[in-house]
Amino acid sequence: FFNTLKTELINQKIYQTRKQASSAIFEYIEVFYNKIRRHSTIDYYSPNDYEKRFYRNNIP
Repeated sequence: FFNTLKTELINQKIYQTRKQASSAIFEYIEVFYNKIRRHSTIDYYSPNDYEKRFYRNNIP
């Protein structure tokens, strides 16, 4: 995860303040990484989609 975070976000921009960096990291994780980005280890679903699919198929 941290290698991906550094490659896709941190190394792409220089942040002026710690608050800017923190906000960018939060947005990356909550908006992109969990909702949009596809993960090969979970059949190319986003984590949110995979979780919804899991509960839909496994909870009576």
